[in-house]
Amino acid sequence: MNMIEIIDKKRMGKELTEAEIGYFVEQYTKDQIPDYQAAALIMAICINGMNEKEILALTMAMANSGEKLDLTGIAENIVDKHSTGGIGDKVTLIVSPIIASLGVPVAKMSGRGLGITGGTVDKLQSIPAYRTDISIEEFKENVKKIGISLISQTMDLAPADKKIYALRDSIAAVESIPLIASSIMSKKMAAGAKKIVIDVTYGSGAFMKDKTQAKRLANLMKNIWQGENREMSCVISKMEQPLGYSVGNTLELIEAVEALHGKMADDVKEIVFAICVQSLKLAGRKESAQELENQIWETIHQGRAFEKFAELARNQGADSSYLYDLNKLEKAPIIIPVILGENGYVKELNAEKVGKISMDLGAGRKNKEDEIDRRVGLILTKKEGDKVEEGEILAFIHANSSEMIHEHVENLQKAYTIVNEIVEKESVIDEIL
Repeated sequence: MNMIEIIDKKRMGKELTEAEIGYFVEQYTKDQIPDYQAAALIMAICINGMNEKEILALTMAMANSGEKLDLTGIAENIVDKHSTGGIGDKVTLIVSPIIASLGVPVAKMSGRGLGITGGTVDKLQSIPAYRTDISIEEFKENVKKIGISLISQTMDLAPADKKIYALRDSIAAVESIPLIASSIMSKKMAAGAKKIVIDVTYGSGAFMKDKTQAKRLANLMKNIWQGENREMSCVISKMEQPLGYSVGNTLELIEAVEALHGKMADDVKEIVFAICVQSLKLAGRKESAQELENQIWETIHQGRAFEKFAELARNQGADSSYLYDLNKLEKAPIIIPVILGENGYVKELNAEKVGKISMDLGAGRKNKEDEIDRRVGLILTKKEGDKVEEGEILAFIHANSSEMIHEHVENLQKAYTIVNEIVEKESVIDEIL
């Protein structure tokens, strides 16, 4: 096949064949196609799109580009969970031990943060000595032994996706529904999941900027997944403001532990309970949603969910004493309050602006190779619908130096929109598909 002809075909908006897509994925993974040609094809896809037949072909080609994990025989009714990302999204750290403590095995591979969105792996590594990079054999054994394992994505699973995603990021082609769908689905298929709950986020702090895009992505992923005789539930949620009250790796770990003790922000609780209920249903639980919610509260209040998280940490080499005494976790050397200069109600807290501040503080990566500072980030004391008075603290900035602190304070103040009239707090979940 001729790569130039494939590029030209998609540039003209024509449908690529399964063979042409398979050729591109295989040869690019083997370094037989240069980045500049791959970039040209990816940009043509980004501009002209793909139909469902093409997206399925791309998904399967990437899923088959490396090792595929077989989870059969480890445990029954394993349910995976994925989020398309957002600011302050620490949901995996809360949901996973909850459902594991209720008897549903969790075998999950997660990623690191890039740009303004955080990564579950970085948050897990805020627990001293937690090992995310373990062998597939140990991963499987952990699930058999304690019913849960959370690790980083292995290099051998869907290597084509890893290469293509890095290229997409470098040419501003991340926000493409066909490419997002094939990226997520290829990794999940390679990771062996048969049942999955996906939180599809939209808003200022997400890849999808409006509900229409989010719903289109969700339906597309469901069609791909169910076409392979697998089960999926999609939660459509808003990411207009950060989720919860913390943004930053150690700070989000602390919030997750507090949530496992029953202290949850309203928006976090709404997402956590929805995903837990959907996970339990996919695992075969026949109880009503209310009965399942009661079971979730029970496992939290009886301490079983937190103990499962501590057991997970110990089993993967971490010092779980840090989870029992959160004050032991290393804190940022500089903590600055952000003060409000007016009275009113919070109408908006722009998630994208908050995410950029957190990234600039060092909590996120501008490039994949960047080192992050897990101590830094923000604690938000006021969010949408909250009443505020002049001189009140809106948030705390946790920083590693005083450099640019004044600019960060100003930018965070600008992330808030304050109005005189009362603002009603809105649900963060729009729909469950």
